[in-house]
Amino acid sequence: MRRSREVHLVSRPTGRLPAPGDVKMVEVAVPAPAPGQVVVRNLYMSIDPGLLLRMNDLSKVDIPDFQPGEAMWSDAIGEVVESEDDRLSAGDFVWHRFGFRDYVVEDAGEFRRVDPERYPSLTHHLCFGQTAYVGTHVAQIQQGDTFWVSSAAGGVGTMAGQIARLRGATRVIGSAGTPEKAAYLRDTLGFDVAFDYHDGFRQHLDGLDVYYDNVGGTHLEAAIDALKPRGRIVMGGGMQEIRTGVPQGPRNILAVIGKRLSLLGYYTFDHTDLFPEFDERFPRWVRSGEIIVAETIVDGLENGVTAAVNLLNGVYTGKVVLRI
Repeated sequence: MRRSREVHLVSRPTGRLPAPGDVKMVEVAVPAPAPGQVVVRNLYMSIDPGLLLRMNDLSKVDIPDFQPGEAMWSDAIGEVVESEDDRLSAGDFVWHRFGFRDYVVEDAGEFRRVDPERYPSLTHHLCFGQTAYVGTHVAQIQQGDTFWVSSAAGGVGTMAGQIARLRGATRVIGSAGTPEKAAYLRDTLGFDVAFDYHDGFRQHLDGLDVYYDNVGGTHLEAAIDALKPRGRIVMGGGMQEIRTGVPQGPRNILAVIGKRLSLLGYYTFDHTDLFPEFDERFPRWVRSGEIIVAETIVDGLENGVTAAVNLLNGVYTGKVVLRI
């Protein structure tokens, strides 16, 4: 019988980051599939800041969270190794949401077959292109807009800046945590302006129409100051609050009223109507070179939680993928 490692949440963190003992590796037997089920061997899984957020109780904000005593989960790509359902066959590659384990046995309907030839790499099926596609749609980007994305060298930010350009933004700005990341945004991804936020914001943000917020706090405050009247803010993340564990509200919130700004929170899976459009456009942009998928590969299931902490602390560039 196959054996599988799983990462379980033991207890919810009491600090801003998980402590030793909050998670553990568990080895379990992999059962044979029942009729209608498949066995999938995981190859890659997504690492993102939301993994740390989901260790907490999120019931009050209507976001799925991990449950103590159960296996954690994340987006993943795997290969079907055994099937008891006509919809999938051994050898098929699939996308699913059962990361943090070597093997998963579930109903075939929980998996979506992916074409291994669709992108240059299987890992590209885990990039945050879909998240950024939805966010830039919600932002209602118009031809000629000046667009700023924070945490621009991260998995969402690298995608959002490039997609905003393809949606009509003519000036794309990115902020990052180091000069090296800022240079990568300019020299490799083609951002018009990229800067290390430690050096300040305001000198880079003239004429801002849209802000894509992945950070909150001081970044959101700077955006409110810089946005033109009736500008738009799309709120996709809150890295500063997740990193510090302290609420990071802007001090100039009254300017939102005076400038008639829009603050638009969104959740990707509330916009499934956009997925067919994304599935048609995004692979074409990647294959043509109009979009570069930036990513960092980390090895080892045992390193998944550490990789999420390192991501939060700005260690990596681009989308972080764990090779299991």
